[in-house]
Amino acid sequence: MEILIITGPPYSGKGTQCEILNEHLDFKHISTGDRCRFEKENGTEIGKTMAEYEEKGDLVPDSLMKELFSQILNENRTNKGIILDGYPRTDAQVDDLIELAEQKDMKIRIVLNIEVPKSELLIRAKKRAETSDRKDDKDPQIHIKRIDVFEKSTRPAIEYMKSKLAVKNFDGLGSIEEITERIKASL
Repeated sequence: MEILIITGPPYSGKGTQCEILNEHLDFKHISTGDRCRFEKENGTEIGKTMAEYEEKGDLVPDSLMKELFSQILNENRTNKGIILDGYPRTDAQVDDLIELAEQKDMKIRIVLNIEVPKSELLIRAKKRAETSDRKDDKDPQIHIKRIDVFEKSTRPAIEYMKSKLAVKNFDGLGSIEEITERIKASL
C-alpha cells in the first residue's frame, strides 16, 4: 500500500484536494481532523484525551497521534493507498509515520505541500466559518491560533520531511481546479 501526504496550513484547501485526489487515484482520504472528531464523538479513550487539546486549537501529543495512526494504517491495509490530510505535523510525527510505514510494509510515495499566504488563509477561514457547523470554526481567535501553531510546529516538520521524503511544494492560490491540475501534473 502507498501513502500520499497532503500538507499545508489550516484553510489551505488540503481536504478539498484530498477528496479530488481520492477519486483520481482511488486512494482512501484520511482526514486527521475528521478522525479526531470521530474519536471524540464516540467517547473513545483517545477521543477523550484529544478533546482537551483540540478545543483549544492545540496539537494533540505525538505519542497519542502515533497510537491513532497505527490503528488507521491497520484498518486500511487492504486499500490501494491512502491520502493523509493533516498528519504528520511535528518532526517526531514524521519519524513515527516513517517507522509505522516500515513496520507495516507500506511506502510513503510523496508529500504534497500546499503554500498559501496568511492573509488568504484568514479569508478562507472566515468563509468556512459561514458554512461549517463545527464549533471550533466559529471563533476567529482559533483561526489565528491554528495558523500560528502550524507556523511554529508544522512548518519546521515540513522542512524536516524534505531530508527524509520526497516533498513537492505547490502554490495554493487560484481556483480549486488550477491547484488540482498543478498537483496531478506532479503525480
